[in-house]
Amino acid sequence: MGTYTIAITGASGSIYGVRLLEYLLKKGHKVYLTITKEGSFIMKEEVGYDWRGSEEDVEKKIKEDLNMHGASLSFFDEENLSAPISSGSAKVEAMVVIPCSMKTLSGIAHGYANNLVERAADVMIKEDRPLILVPRETPLNSIHLRNMLTLSEIGAKIIPAMPAFYSHPEKISDLIDFMVGKVLDSLRIENSLFRRWKEK
Repeated sequence: MGTYTIAITGASGSIYGVRLLEYLLKKGHKVYLTITKEGSFIMKEEVGYDWRGSEEDVEKKIKEDLNMHGASLSFFDEENLSAPISSGSAKVEAMVVIPCSMKTLSGIAHGYANNLVERAADVMIKEDRPLILVPRETPLNSIHLRNMLTLSEIGAKIIPAMPAFYSHPEKISDLIDFMVGKVLDSLRIENSLFRRWKEK
């Protein structure tokens, strides 16, 4: 099983990050998770999970909320720059920022490393490891687009939260699973979360 970093930031769509976390843990992967303060606020508003508090308390809450008490999960506060994922020596296959706010995207694009999310992403870039960003913003202005281009040119993968409709989704969870499935495809993790083009 692999080891992955997930970061949930302050953009609408925290359910994407929750669903990806749930899927990876259920499949037995190890996950390092960090959530920004804005991400926690939006998650409570949109999903109902209140994952705030000490690192130990949040980790316990997550396992209870997802009913995964034995999952291989490590939670780190965004201010904890001594966390393992702030160093290139940590053995992490890939990192996904889902959803990725424009503030976080800008910080990563310019090497700001102001918090654990930005620092962990900077580590992935410097170590030449897969970094996937799932931006959720509309409309996009020229600054947003330039920052995405900067990251794309250095190897980061941009997967905007743009679900397709050829699979004829019947409920919101189908749209969520489509996006999470596309992220898993980019991580080269087998999944059947969505019906593929022309697949019966």
